[in-house]
Amino acid sequence: MSITMFLDGQNFDSETRRVMGVAFEMTRTALRFADRHDLVVAVIASKIIELAKAGERNPDLLCERTLNDLRQPPPQVKR
Repeated sequence: MSITMFLDGQNFDSETRRVMGVAFEMTRTALRFADRHDLVVAVIASKIIELAKAGERNPDLLCERTLNDLRQPPPQVKR
């Protein structure tokens, strides 16, 4: 599975697409979602794309920051 299918027409140079693809595969492998096609994989791709848009180009950091974001507990709803 490639991150390209999640880009929705967004333009990145070829090196950035390569780096995002590496980070995407690293993150999916770390979470053991290597062969899955579901919402979690879309969330992973979305986070990596968001970080790349903000300028991150290191695949290790893209993976690490995505994993950290996914590990955060959801915000509590105040009543």
